[in-house]
Amino acid sequence: MSGARGVNQTPGLPLSGITVVSLEQAVAAPYATRQLADLGARVIKVERPGGGDFARRYDESVLGQSSYFVWLNRSKESVTLDVKHPAAREVLTELIADADVFVHNLAPGAAARLGLHAEPLRTLDNRLVHCTISGYGTDGPWAHRKAYDLLVQCETGVVSLTGTEEDMAKAGISIADIAAGMYAYSGILTALLRRANTGEGTTVEVSLFEALAEWMGSPAYYTRYGPHQPKRVGAQHATIAPYGPFTSKDGEPVVLAVQNEREWVALCEQLLADPAVATDERFATNSARVTHREELNALLQQRFDTLSTTDAIAVLDRAGVANGKVNSVAAFLDHPVLRDRGRWLPVDSPGGVIEALRPPADLGGVEPVMNPIPATGEHTERVLRALGRTDDDIAALRDAHAI
Repeated sequence: MSGARGVNQTPGLPLSGITVVSLEQAVAAPYATRQLADLGARVIKVERPGGGDFARRYDESVLGQSSYFVWLNRSKESVTLDVKHPAAREVLTELIADADVFVHNLAPGAAARLGLHAEPLRTLDNRLVHCTISGYGTDGPWAHRKAYDLLVQCETGVVSLTGTEEDMAKAGISIADIAAGMYAYSGILTALLRRANTGEGTTVEVSLFEALAEWMGSPAYYTRYGPHQPKRVGAQHATIAPYGPFTSKDGEPVVLAVQNEREWVALCEQLLADPAVATDERFATNSARVTHREELNALLQQRFDTLSTTDAIAVLDRAGVANGKVNSVAAFLDHPVLRDRGRWLPVDSPGGVIEALRPPADLGGVEPVMNPIPATGEHTERVLRALGRTDDDIAALRDAHAI
């Protein structure tokens, strides 16, 4: 059996038989490859000897393990290699030679220095799908710059849109990393489909900056062709009104979202009990409502002051206006949709069994892979033996600190 195929794969899954080697760390690349593992791909995660992926040490909140790491790394095999050591790089080259996909999110220029950039690897095997995740692209004026999620949120203008009128804020999750990971994942799937049709692999490149730039589409067009960029309006929508939280007489926020004129008319009839408001020139169109947001919000809040949370939600439901509560993370964890639809599944980890969310895309007749989260280097010896290394060879690599 070759070194990169056949381990921990379940026949019948969409990506069964596909092997991915990933020289990855942090969030973006691990997110892309975990989703490939969810679909049955074998993912060999290459980590630094000693500490491994530095995301393992971001926190210790999950049975002594990092919340980031347990989220991003289930169902993978961990192999420790010092890729700067010639003997370890030889092992890595063998793994890549027998793989279908190679993914990395190394620092700028590192892949080229190690000979792991697309040109030499795809020259050796033109069926290889080679995916690079960078900060600002592999060429261009910012190719040399490091990029982290907060920096990219700032550079793309996301932070200028998020928060209140007085204070900017970053998004509370790593949206630049997640966006890049999602585009890497979909790009790899597209490349595999293309290979199935043509027999040739593809070079895939995704940058955090350009991934999040795509998500800036609406405010970008609004700013380029409108009078100004959208204003920061807290939890409200910058360009749609009414759309945001209002406080019930219980002191709880209730969020409503009006998407069209039919819903606006129904809101005036059902919640405000005053159909004439719908045609008031200050509120007759969405643009007018945005311009007169403060007056509109004050009018709506007067009504919410008289309603309990339960009654407010009931009225909005009758009007056919989408609504919800502002949950804490703890409340989200026990959300009835997740609980009653069986979205939480057990996953083993070095610290014990944890609950993990199943992937959001349900495929008929396919159960996602929810295999354990690996310890650092847990699979190194097994993978090396599959490559033909003897116990003496492995001992020599260990003595040289190559693994």
